[in-house]
Amino acid sequence: MTAEQIEQEISSLEGQLSGDMFKDMEIRDKIHNLKMQLSGTKPMNQTIECVGCGS
Repeated sequence: MTAEQIEQEISSLEGQLSGDMFKDMEIRDKIHNLKMQLSGTKPMNQTIECVGCGS
Protein backbone atom coordinates (compact mmCIF):
# COMPACT_ATOMS: atom_id res chain seq x y z
CA MET A 1 0.00 0.00 0.00
CA THR A 2 1.40 3.41 -0.92
CA ALA A 3 1.28 6.43 1.38
CA GLU A 4 -1.39 7.96 -0.85
CA GLN A 5 -3.54 4.84 -0.63
CA ILE A 6 -3.17 4.76 3.14
CA GLU A 7 -4.18 8.43 3.40
CA GLN A 8 -7.23 7.75 1.21
CA GLU A 9 -8.20 4.81 3.41
CA ILE A 10 -7.83 6.98 6.53
CA SER A 11 -10.06 9.65 4.98
CA SER A 12 -12.64 7.03 4.05
CA LEU A 13 -12.64 5.59 7.58
CA GLU A 14 -12.86 9.05 9.16
CA GLY A 15 -15.99 9.65 7.07
CA GLN A 16 -17.58 6.59 8.71
CA LEU A 17 -17.18 7.87 12.27
CA SER A 18 -20.49 8.39 14.05
CA GLY A 19 -19.33 10.26 17.15
CA ASP A 20 -20.31 7.34 19.39
CA MET A 21 -17.11 6.20 21.10
CA PHE A 22 -18.19 2.57 21.44
CA LYS A 23 -19.44 2.24 17.86
CA ASP A 24 -16.32 3.96 16.52
CA MET A 25 -13.73 1.92 18.45
CA GLU A 26 -13.00 -0.54 15.63
CA ILE A 27 -12.81 2.21 13.00
CA ARG A 28 -10.54 4.33 15.21
CA ASP A 29 -8.28 1.31 15.75
CA LYS A 30 -7.96 0.85 11.99
CA ILE A 31 -7.22 4.56 11.55
CA HIS A 32 -4.58 4.38 14.29
CA ASN A 33 -2.88 1.37 12.69
CA LEU A 34 -2.84 3.07 9.28
CA LYS A 35 -1.34 6.24 10.78
CA MET A 36 1.35 4.12 12.44
CA GLN A 37 2.15 2.57 9.06
CA LEU A 38 2.52 6.06 7.58
CA SER A 39 4.86 7.16 10.35
CA GLY A 40 6.91 3.95 10.22
CA THR A 41 6.00 2.52 13.62
CA LYS A 42 4.76 -1.02 14.16
CA PRO A 43 1.02 -1.70 14.34
CA MET A 44 0.16 -4.31 16.98
CA ASN A 45 -0.89 -6.91 14.40
CA GLN A 46 2.35 -6.71 12.38
CA THR A 47 5.47 -8.84 12.70
CA ILE A 48 7.89 -6.12 11.60
CA GLU A 49 10.19 -4.65 14.23
CA CYS A 50 9.27 -1.34 15.79
CA VAL A 51 11.27 1.57 14.39
CA GLY A 52 10.44 3.85 17.30
CA CYS A 53 11.54 1.68 20.21
CA GLY A 54 13.85 -0.75 18.45
CA SER A 55 12.26 -3.83 19.97
